[in-house]
Order: sequence, then C-alpha cells, then structure tokens
Amino acid sequence: MSRIYEALQRADRERKTASATEDNHIVEPPVIPTVEMPLPANVRVPPPADAVREEFAEHMWRPLIPSLPTLADRGVGVEQFRSLRSRVYQARYEMPLKTILISSGMPAEGKSLVAANLAMSLARNTVNNILLIDGDLRRPSLHTLLGAPSTPGLAEYLSGNSEANEIMQHDGSHRTSQSVSIGSIPNLTFIPAGKCGDNSSELVANHRIEELIGSVSSYFDWIVIDSPPVLAVTDAVELARACDAVLLVAREARTPYDAAQRTQTAFANSRILGYVLNDVKEAPRRGSYSYYGYYGASETEGPNKTAKSKSK
Repeated sequence: MSRIYEALQRADRERKTASATEDNHIVEPPVIPTVEMPLPANVRVPPPADAVREEFAEHMWRPLIPSLPTLADRGVGVEQFRSLRSRVYQARYEMPLKTILISSGMPAEGKSLVAANLAMSLARNTVNNILLIDGDLRRPSLHTLLGAPSTPGLAEYLSGNSEANEIMQHDGSHRTSQSVSIGSIPNLTFIPAGKCGDNSSELVANHRIEELIGSVSSYFDWIVIDSPPVLAVTDAVELARACDAVLLVAREARTPYDAAQRTQTAFANSRILGYVLNDVKEAPRRGSYSYYGYYGASETEGPNKTAKSKSK
C-alpha cells in the first residue's frame, strides 16, 4: 500500500510542477497572416446609402401636391396608400419581390399616380432606399408630378448615351424652408423618362433595362417602374420581363371588363400582384378602401385573379 501511496504523491508533485511551469511561460498563439482575396466580378458590395446619393444629381423638385396625397401627414389618401403598401409587403413574404411594374390597359387610368404615391409610401415607411423609374417613353408624366427635370433619363441610358448614375436624381428641397416637399423623403431616387423619340419600342426591347436594374438593384430595397398602357403598345410587356411582378390599375366607370381581362392576359408570362381600382366614387362594401378625394377607392385581388368591373 505504501508504494501505491508514494506513487500517487510523486504523480501529484509532477502535475503541480508542470502546472506552475505553464503559468510562468505563456505561449502566444501563432499569428496567421490574413490574405485579402479579391471578390468575384459578379459580386457587388454596395457603398453606404449617403455615399451613393452623393453621386446623383440634386434638383429642387416642385411636386403637384394635390396629386400626391402621400406627402400629407394624415388623411384618407395616406391611409389608403399605406394599405396598398402593406399588401405589397405581404406579397414579398410569399415570393421574391423588389422590382414592381405599374401598368394598365388603357390611357388615363391612373397608373402614374399610383406608381408615384406607392413609391413615396414605401420610402416614408422606412429608411430603405426607393427607386422610381418612368418607363413610359411615349407619354411620360412622373417628372410633371414630381416637378423634376425630365432629362437625362431612361431613354438616354437605353440608347447608350448616359450611364446609370448620370440619369438618377433626388430632391434637394430639404435644404430649404419649404413646409411640404418631397425633400422630406431623402431616400427616394428618381429616373425620368428622358428625351423620347419614335424608337421607344426598340429601346425598351434592347434588354438594357435589365442591365440597369441589375446594376442598381443592390443599392435599393424597392424599385417601382411606371409603364405605358399595355393594350396600346407592347413596351410594358418588354419592361415586365425585367421585373419581379406587375401591379395593374383600372379605373371605375372607364375601364371595361373585357379590357381588364385582356390586360391581364397580356401579362400572362409575368407575376400579377393584383388590380388597383382607381377613382371610385362610392367605395365597395367588401375589401375596399377609399383614396384621397380625387382618387376614389382602391381594391386589390390576389395573384392572377380577375379584376372586378365597376363600369357603368
């Protein structure tokens, strides 16, 4: 038994001696040099939002306030576009969604108004960056609604005469004492239609719109594109190929039921978020909400659902 006890004591002394030695001699971990590997060419690292905006032109926009109810702090119009915004966010939970094309079947159904106000509502909701593009190269109107310069714009980019950063602009009126302006939404960037000619169909079909969206997509959280009426020209169908989904606009007492059906059919190869029913005089009883004054009411259907006719 004494030998076993002595062996245990000897092992304990050796263990304590080794522990003391380690405490007095701390071994530093080896320094592994870091090697900075270049990123693949197709990987984009977006710079800070403020740095990006400094590259864009700054103008003093003079918006048409009656046509932009989302600039108000409260009111029916603000609430209705908030409701539309909420449904767009819900759609994002069900599918990849960033780029939305706004279109209609016929002229004067309110698609540009919906595009501008939806973009502003998205911009006012968060600090995310929003890009609004006027893709109607035939009868552009977003620059008029925003009170912004109309050139250079999308047409110059599609024709190869301008780079992406050269056609983007934002409002600088936040630097003044204006009480109501888009300058209070500094995270809204705008691309006007530019100087358009008779070759708009060729410009839209040359696939440079896809290059544009691909090059700027990482800088923005939402991209909203206005487009021409699809039953009049084919430009909207070409633009839709570069977008994640399409939001259609119809107008009460103006859009025939068969026109709404043909509009939906024209975008058969695209995801349709639904219909916005514009300029409703009396709000429908079910699933409806009223727009500010002039706009009437708005109603959306699920993807690929049929729009409800309100023609009289």
